[in-house]
Amino acid sequence: MTAARELWYRYEPVHDVIYFSPRRTEQADALGMRGFWMGYFAFRSAPLGAVPPDVVGAAFFGFHRSRVHRALPDAWSYTTVEQALAARNAAVDAAMADLGPIEGLDEAAELAWQAASAADVSGRPLAAAHQAEPRPDNPRVALWQATAVLREHRGDGHVAVLVARGIGPIESHLLKSGSGESDEATLKLHRGFPDDEWAAARAGLVERGWLDADGRLTARGVAEHEAVEAATDAAAEQPWEAIGPAATGRLRDLLDPVATAIRTSGLIPHPNPLGMPQPAS
Repeated sequence: MTAARELWYRYEPVHDVIYFSPRRTEQADALGMRGFWMGYFAFRSAPLGAVPPDVVGAAFFGFHRSRVHRALPDAWSYTTVEQALAARNAAVDAAMADLGPIEGLDEAAELAWQAASAADVSGRPLAAAHQAEPRPDNPRVALWQATAVLREHRGDGHVAVLVARGIGPIESHLLKSGSGESDEATLKLHRGFPDDEWAAARAGLVERGWLDADGRLTARGVAEHEAVEAATDAAAEQPWEAIGPAATGRLRDLLDPVATAIRTSGLIPHPNPLGMPQPAS
């Protein structure tokens, strides 16, 4: 397993507390936002500024245009970018505190920040926007902010791989659900794609020989999925090469217990839209 894959498996659950913890909903509601998605799109896109919804949709890649437009720019009539970022940090702090004491928190935050600061964000708009945010004084929030840079760095690279291979948003979801990493019905619902568009993309992958009639990956589909993941890992190696194997290994070890605690807590559902593996029983 590559360093990029090992670290993603550990920092992704830490980052994802912002999406699944009720603390995020509390903060979004306090700003007057309506519904889960308005808070999601506002909080995640806030480092970009109050850009048009189509810019956010392009950067996020996996959502239908209508899903984004139902949340943005309406969210910015309830709050400002600065207030959204402050509320996001407050949600992160509370959500991380809910996990209990994190052993080695200061060291983990420092190492993660080193990797995030070293990440080359050329061609990676979401990673660049998050990297430009100042380091928070609170170590819980600093650790989370670093994971935000690293996961958006990986995500931007993943999108580039998909685009280069001619794989659109729905097709990317179907590769994930066809592999068993995510649930197709959940992805379709959450990403907001109409039935006809989803069905057309599914039929296209069957015609390409990547999916069988039941939506499972064929041998060709497995090969394509593995190629996408390998290229994504390769594109995400740079921050770990920059800080070196000793620091990378130390951060992996520090993140392991907290990531395990999150995975086994039930906070993140399985299967999930992120493709995070089921925790070991």
